[in-house]
Amino acid sequence: MSVSPARQENLPRSAAPASVSVFASEASWIESTALAQCHQVAALDGMIHVAAMPDLHPGKGAPIGAAMSSTVLYPFLVGSDIGCGIAVFPLRLKRAVPERIAARFPDLDRALHPKDDADDPAWTVLTGEIPAGHLDGLGTVGRGNHFVELARIETVCEPGRAGQLGLAQGDLVLLVHSGSRGLGERILRAHTELHGAGPAADPAAYLAQHDDAVRWGSLNRRLIAARVAGALGAQITEPVVDQCHNLVERRDGNYLHRKGAAPGDGRDVLIAGTRGTRSYLVAAHAGPDANHSVAHGAGRKMSRADALRRGRAKHTVEELRRTPLGSVVVCGDRQLLFEEAPTAYKRIDQVIADLVGHKLATPVAVTVPLVTYKTPEAGSVPRRDRRRGRGRS
Repeated sequence: MSVSPARQENLPRSAAPASVSVFASEASWIESTALAQCHQVAALDGMIHVAAMPDLHPGKGAPIGAAMSSTVLYPFLVGSDIGCGIAVFPLRLKRAVPERIAARFPDLDRALHPKDDADDPAWTVLTGEIPAGHLDGLGTVGRGNHFVELARIETVCEPGRAGQLGLAQGDLVLLVHSGSRGLGERILRAHTELHGAGPAADPAAYLAQHDDAVRWGSLNRRLIAARVAGALGAQITEPVVDQCHNLVERRDGNYLHRKGAAPGDGRDVLIAGTRGTRSYLVAAHAGPDANHSVAHGAGRKMSRADALRRGRAKHTVEELRRTPLGSVVVCGDRQLLFEEAPTAYKRIDQVIADLVGHKLATPVAVTVPLVTYKTPEAGSVPRRDRRRGRGRS
């Protein structure tokens, strides 16, 4: 496939904008609203460069699927789900029958509490204090595009790199996509109530809170994985990948904001497809022109309202609970089932092809879903969780 150079998009020079590069080929569809948001960000005071990934799509006030460098720290460019990311945990099971595994998933809408659940073995992953002392939502996935997925490594593209991670064809892995479950929202709200979409008045103070949320998100992914592993009778392991795609970091004296963009500076990243498609573990090697970042997933091509309307016209609930790949979807929220349908997203194969074509990443392994968990099914909660009750967090 021929790949065009990164497309350069610029506002009139009178606005003194930052540069905008779009790392997508002509075969990729990029919504004009998302490009307009990139330009709006580029016109902010202190902006240096905006790198848009092939999964770019519109967000609330700022594009999703972009990495934005600036001399000024803008909390709204990170958004409310600070610390959101994807972790990959190797998992050993004797048998992996999707229907049986789906029935054994714990209720990941019910939060863990240090007092009420003090004997839960999931706590073994906790070392030290809970960041920011934030107890709400511990061990829960959340809504939107968050998920937990048991997947099988279908193809190994780079045996050497996969071997270093301890992964081989046929292995099972648990993919956990979740964030800071209200902590990041609280941090952003405190800022916007005083400064709106303006810059952080005290960058050091914001970063201290931000870093707590990033650590909390990573801990939460480990707690979720431990809960699932325990329910399936498996031992929890350390993640081989755990990369955050909603954060800001100091780099070369500037602020690098990532909103739906994963670190691409030599790290391994899981780029999620959909519950009905494959996902890709890649070795990322993006340079400064891409703001050292890569895509974080397939990227939406439909709004939630459009996905709900079109999905109801084309599919039944039962059809969406079983994917063309033979995997099972656990989702007790019917509206979410339609909103997150695979057809609402771009083609993950094209996103990966664009990253490869622009020399931003190299595929290491391809995973295929067996069970994708979104929310618990009514009446399917394991006995241990039913005894404790099911309060929503």
